[in-house]
Amino acid sequence: MKKKICCVVQRYGMEVNGGAELHCRQISERLVPYYDVDVLTTKAIDYMTWKDEYDKSEEFLNGVHVRRFSVEQERDIQQFNQINDRFMRGNMEASEEKNWMDAQGPMVPKLIDYIRKHKNDYDVFLFFTYLYYQTANGIPVVKEKAILVPDAHDEPFLRMQIFNKVFKEPKAIFFNTDDERVLVRRKYHNWKVRCRIGGAGVDLPEDISAKRFKEKYHLDEYIIYVGRIDAGKNCDQLFRDFIAYKNKYPGNLKLVLMGKNVISVPEHPDIVALGFVDEQDKFDGISGARFLVLPSKFESLSIVVLEAFSLKIPVLVNSACEVLKSHCIKSQGGLYYENTEEFCEAIHYMINNEGLCRKMGEYGKIYVNRYYQWNVVIRKLRYLIGYVIKSNQSEEK
Repeated sequence: MKKKICCVVQRYGMEVNGGAELHCRQISERLVPYYDVDVLTTKAIDYMTWKDEYDKSEEFLNGVHVRRFSVEQERDIQQFNQINDRFMRGNMEASEEKNWMDAQGPMVPKLIDYIRKHKNDYDVFLFFTYLYYQTANGIPVVKEKAILVPDAHDEPFLRMQIFNKVFKEPKAIFFNTDDERVLVRRKYHNWKVRCRIGGAGVDLPEDISAKRFKEKYHLDEYIIYVGRIDAGKNCDQLFRDFIAYKNKYPGNLKLVLMGKNVISVPEHPDIVALGFVDEQDKFDGISGARFLVLPSKFESLSIVVLEAFSLKIPVLVNSACEVLKSHCIKSQGGLYYENTEEFCEAIHYMINNEGLCRKMGEYGKIYVNRYYQWNVVIRKLRYLIGYVIKSNQSEEK
């Protein structure tokens, strides 16, 4: 009989394209050949509101049994922003952090109740993303069976005391990168918690065509951003930087944006916002770009960087994000910038050095093939799952 694994995540489904949520779906589906896999999640699709949008409470997706729970209260953006601003200014006491957590959401107490009632039905629980309600409240209930996939990066929320148990109580932690491991170990001193560095692999469609994408959207030379169009991803600064580049170096180069608009996009003839696109368009679009640009300051892995490298497309990233900078240094597959001036000069340099960009793309491909293959990732995770199961069996004896 197969062991039973439960993955816990804030959103789950084919319509959900967030980094951590996609990571959970990719891993869950790849665990199906080895285990019976359940996912506990919400009925939400939009992380800004946590509004219930899925009708079904249960369904099977690619062999994974998905159980969905209603969010008890939708997020009040204005209220959360007020509470969050107090924290960011350093005016929040530790005793008030629960209010921040509840306001951020998604509040799913029935999901936590389910974990509490059915903890003995599962051999291991995998919690994806340290930041949310279901992880902070779920891990203490099943800490002896818990593996945390933290998706942590160097952000102010890591200072919150409410996350001490999240990082210190699970039986094991599955990090995305070594940089993430170092960050968490230094912050929480949780040296006794077993860990492995896994990350993710890359799934490429069989048929990828840059020509098809350029013809469909009437594009020629462009760079591309893929992800939420969000201030949290530093997209507002990306727009200012790109417009500064165009003012300094006029030409035909365009910035193509793929992803849901959370903030408004400036009206500019060389900024093309495509909105949310399907996987085929995404890979076609990346393959035709001169390079991928990623302005985010906070990433724990960045699957889209690995996807670009897999297509031999170099990247330009924000040096404020250690993980992205580390990808560039270790792979030699891209450049990084610190400010607007460096951003402009990096684009100008890369556009005018096609041979160098081609070589960086090739190095990126080698890097992904060496370190980010699904068979390696799943083997490392299965080791941790086995460790947790054996530890609990030994304690029962």
